Amino acid sequence: MAPKKSEKPLNRSRPPYVDTVFDILEELWGNEKEEPRLGHEEPLDGLVLTLLSQNTNDRNRDKGFAALKAAFPTWERTASASAEAIEDVIRPAGLAKTKSERMLQILGAVREAFGDYSLKALAEKDDAEARNYLASLPGIGAKTVACVLLFDLGRPAFPVDTHIARFCRRMKWVEESLPPEEIQPLLEEWVPVERYLGGHVNIIEHGRGLCRARNPECAQCPLKRENLCPSAQ
Repeated sequence: MAPKKSEKPLNRSRPPYVDTVFDILEELWGNEKEEPRLGHEEPLDGLVLTLLSQNTNDRNRDKGFAALKAAFPTWERTASASAEAIEDVIRPAGLAKTKSERMLQILGAVREAFGDYSLKALAEKDDAEARNYLASLPGIGAKTVACVLLFDLGRPAFPVDTHIARFCRRMKWVEESLPPEEIQPLLEEWVPVERYLGGHVNIIEHGRGLCRARNPECAQCPLKRENLCPSAQ
C-alpha cells in the first residue's frame, strides 16, 4: 500500500508532461507495475548500505556491505569493533576511514535513542519524526534519509541520486546548478505519491541503460521520439 503523501508547499511550477514522461518510462522499464523489493527487514541495514554508497558506485557499495556483514554479522559486533577494523573491511566502498567513523557514531546514536542497534522503532513514528531523526544522524544527508524512508519504512520520499539529478537537469525540469537535496522536495511535490517507488527506479534504470552520463543513447530513447526531452533535440 502506498504511503500517504506529506503536506509540502509548492515552491516551483510543475513542469508540463511530468505524468506523460513517467508513463513512457513505465512502459520502458515497468517498475511501477512490478514494484521492486529493495528494502530491508532492519532499516539500519538500509541506512548503512546507503552510507557506503556515498561517492562510489553500486558494485563497490555492495562489495563493502557484503564484507562488513561477513566480518561482523550483527550490529552489536560492528559497534564493538574498532574504526580501523571496520575501515579495513569496507575499503572496497571507498572513503573507508570517514565511513567507518561515521558508522560507529551512528550505531552509538541509535543505541542511545532506542536502547538497541535497530531502527525498527521508526515505524511507530510519523513521517516528519522519522525524517527528522534520520537527518540528525552524523554523515546522513537527504538522499540517505529518503532511501531509508522509501525503501525500508514505506514512507513518502523521492531519493535523488546522480542518475535522477542528471535526468531532471536534462529534461530542464530544474536548472543545472540545483543540488540533489533541492531537487528532491520538488519531485515529491510534482510526482503522485503512488509513483514514488516505481518511478524512482524507472529513472535510475533509464539513467543506467540509456540516459548515461557519457554517451547517452538519445536515438534509442522514446522521450526523444516523443519530443519530450529538450536536451536530446
